[in-house]
Parts: sequence; C-alpha cells; structure tokens
Amino acid sequence: MSDAPPMPPESESPFDAGSFQAATGAGAAQMADLERYRVLLETWNQRINLVGPSALAGFWLRHAYDSAQLLKIAPEARVWADLGTGAGLPGVVLAILLKDAPGSHVHLVESLAKRCRFLDEVVSTLALPATVHRARAEDLRLTGIDVVTARACAPLPRLLEYAHPVLRGGVRGLFLKGRDAEAEVAEARRMWRFEVELIPSLSDPSGRVVSIKRLARG
Repeated sequence: MSDAPPMPPESESPFDAGSFQAATGAGAAQMADLERYRVLLETWNQRINLVGPSALAGFWLRHAYDSAQLLKIAPEARVWADLGTGAGLPGVVLAILLKDAPGSHVHLVESLAKRCRFLDEVVSTLALPATVHRARAEDLRLTGIDVVTARACAPLPRLLEYAHPVLRGGVRGLFLKGRDAEAEVAEARRMWRFEVELIPSLSDPSGRVVSIKRLARG
C-alpha cells in the first residue's frame, strides 16, 4: 500500500473506488473482487443484517479502506485471524488484497450460521485464500498466525479474552477501535499485561488501530 493522501473535507468529492485505488495501489483484479464483494454484501444485506445501510453507502471508506489500512501496518504478515468477522470485515478485504501473495491465508471466525453462509459464498465466488470457521473465537485454537484482528467485535478487555488463545508468542494483535480506544486500553490493563501502540486510523480521524504484543494475564 502506498502512503495515504490526506482525507478530503466533506465538501469535496466523496471517497469512492478511485480514491481507494489511489490510496492503496490496488490492482485491477483486486478492485474487481472488491466490487463483487460490495455487490454481494449489498444483496445479502437485504435478507440478513450484515451492516447498516448508511455504512454500506460509504463502503469504500468505512469498510474497504478501514480494513485495508492494516496491511500498511503489518505489510509482511501473510496469515491473519479475523475474530467475530461478521460480514467479513476486515478479513475479506485483507484476503482480496493478499490473494496473489504466496503463503497468504485469512481465517474468518464467526459464530452465527447465517453470516457464515454469506462468508462461504464470498470465499467461494471470489476464490479467496480464506477459511470460514463457525465457532466462538475463544473456543478456536489456531496456529501459524502472524496477526489476529477484529473490528466492532467487543470492548478490548473482552476482546483480549477471545484473542488470548491465538495472541501468543510473536503474534501481533491489530484491533480497529473508535474514539474510546484509550479508555478501553486503560480498562484492559486492569486484567492483562501487554505492550501497546495506538496508531491513528487512516479512515477515521477519531479512530485508532490498537496494536498489542506480548499479551499475558495480569
């Protein structure tokens, strides 16, 4: 991914597919897969609640770019675990962008069957390097993971409980959080010990990517 341009003021053109491609350097095949994913998301969203309609309208910024920024933070990571992936965010976007990278794979962890059916269709239709796991994150034991991630899954103290079985050794956690990230980190420190870095979000001026290493119970 290339360095992101400054976010445009609301009065300027909205962040669209062209903006995403310019900000990330995504190729034509990746853009085509992202558009097919967007259409599948829109179609399924009429039947089951995957994302809010207003958020879907801002797909390229609020979903695609919000997810894609993780690759800029961990460009060498190839195997990801996305906990509580829901509609596949950020996991499906990561799988699309990593599709041609040797050794890449994304584990999509989701406990709700209807969401897993959607994810299975996306993975199959787009031939993604991904596996859908219908399971609770805390019950799943995955190995060989480089990065564990999550978005809109749970407050950080509970999210770390879910991630703990995977977030061991040299595995890194990258969690997309909003304006309350610092408060969540402070609360999590009451139960956990860890190294943390709060990285400004490229998609939301008030958001943060919470980077966690060396997680252990406090």
